[in-house]
Amino acid sequence: MAVATPPAAAAPQPRKAAGGAFSWSVPLFLGPAALLLLGFLIVPTIYSLFLSFNRGRGGEFSNWVGFDNWVRLFTQDPDFLRLGFPPSGALWNNILWIVFYVSLTVFLGLLIAVMATRVRYEAAIKAIVFVPQAIAATSLAIIWRFVYSPDDETGLLNAVLGIGNVGPLSLLGNPDTVNWALIAVGIWGSVGFATVILSAAIKGISTEVLEASRVDGATETQIFWRIIVPMVSLPISVVAVTLVVGVIKLFDLIFVMTDGGPGTASRVIAFNMYQEAFPQGQFGYGATIAIVMLLLLVPIMIFNIRRFRATAVQQ
Repeated sequence: MAVATPPAAAAPQPRKAAGGAFSWSVPLFLGPAALLLLGFLIVPTIYSLFLSFNRGRGGEFSNWVGFDNWVRLFTQDPDFLRLGFPPSGALWNNILWIVFYVSLTVFLGLLIAVMATRVRYEAAIKAIVFVPQAIAATSLAIIWRFVYSPDDETGLLNAVLGIGNVGPLSLLGNPDTVNWALIAVGIWGSVGFATVILSAAIKGISTEVLEASRVDGATETQIFWRIIVPMVSLPISVVAVTLVVGVIKLFDLIFVMTDGGPGTASRVIAFNMYQEAFPQGQFGYGATIAIVMLLLLVPIMIFNIRRFRATAVQQ
């Protein structure tokens, strides 16, 4: 005798608000974030954009000047950009930071992360390398001012060089060396961040892939460049983008260590914005520099979003 099978249960349907009624849960949860975004990002950005076309004395719309601030910024302000050889100015200093600070921080962080995974005291190495990252940028700058001090009674660097009868050197007082000295401080303070992030990414690489490459005769250098680097390319780009964003808004390290000096040799874009807007009271000109900073960040954010979307599609 055939046994009757019970009818299959209908799949549960998602609940909908009765009659398409409006639900207050959406604005209730999104409202606070939207208000913060509006008050601290959108409104100040619009205000700064309009202020960049004004003289902006005292932060008020006092005298519309059109594109005068923009023309002056890119053609008449050597503190922002001076073309020639070698070029100089705040924009050029930011380029130096992006090229050398970001690339060396990522490379050293990846190198330390790879080497640390091969020793038993990996956790201790990471903790030591990460310590500078835990120090506030202001404290970091004060520490390195003592290290760079030309007085060998105070400056650690010149005390060490004095053993070999070298120096004293005034790295922060020389326009030719000040930016490289500051970049070195930035690298020292950020390598720990890159190391921790990239170390977590390296641990996600299958050991079978690495062992198979060794069996096939690949050297450690080939494994590093042809296997590890490509497989952690997404975390590398995330770290690099984070560092680039930090460089574009870099201010505190420069302010504490050199105050933009000697002269204006170590100024960066954010420091220029502060200097023009607050001590000199040219808020319209300072707003112009702020909009330039925003425009520099937009393509970086677009690149980051596209990279994440492409990775999500591949997965």
